[in-house]
Amino acid sequence: MAVIKDIQNQPDYRNMTINKVGIKNLRYPIKVLDRKHGLQHTVATINMYVDLPHEYKGTHMSRFVEMLNLFRDEVSLKRISEILEQMKKHLNADSSHIEVSFPYFIEKKAPVSDSTGIMDYTCIIKGSSDKDGKLDLVSEVIVPITSVCPCSKEISDAGAHNQRGEVRLSTRFKRFIWMEDMIKIVEESASCDVYSVLKRVDEKSVTERAYANPKFVEDIVRDIAIQLKADDNITWFSVSAENFESIHNHSAYAHITSD
Repeated sequence: MAVIKDIQNQPDYRNMTINKVGIKNLRYPIKVLDRKHGLQHTVATINMYVDLPHEYKGTHMSRFVEMLNLFRDEVSLKRISEILEQMKKHLNADSSHIEVSFPYFIEKKAPVSDSTGIMDYTCIIKGSSDKDGKLDLVSEVIVPITSVCPCSKEISDAGAHNQRGEVRLSTRFKRFIWMEDMIKIVEESASCDVYSVLKRVDEKSVTERAYANPKFVEDIVRDIAIQLKADDNITWFSVSAENFESIHNHSAYAHITSD
């Protein structure tokens, strides 16, 4: 049988190390931890990278997908660390990186009628491991919210403009943190949270609740940051809020990153 030449392992003479090389935007079925149901099936978009020493021409792209096949039964923070180590081992790399983005579904009841709907939230797990085996893990959620403008309410004889917005919260931590808890912190810091199913009595409730709780994007990120600073488990956070303004041709934006 003829030997097939391994082009990737051929030497390269340009003396240029590559920081990240790998695959992007791979859609892949996974199972993730679900606090209420144990595990949840979803479909992730995955990026995977390793470093490439200057002496090698290329990396073996197929091995990234092979790593996922080994861990597809559960993708969690614990398993991410194992995947990162296997990536370094099988690709002869000093460092490895992975980003797993997926829709996460949570049952949510309307505030008055208790009508049940399904909300989807974008969740992201980011991990990296350096040549010394130091692990860095970040959990991220993107949460839709409602906000009412405090200025509009103050200066108007009747009513106030309101809009949907989006909060992006990222955390590093000492102990595991549930995505559900991060989502809850965000929703409690908005003028009102968003629902997939609302009856008339619910629409009345959320409209009045939001109107009684006007917030700028500045208020939202500050209120979230205060909660996170008070939590000894959180070692670092980044939180941003973007309002898709209803009366302006632009978005309003605010961002806080911890020290």
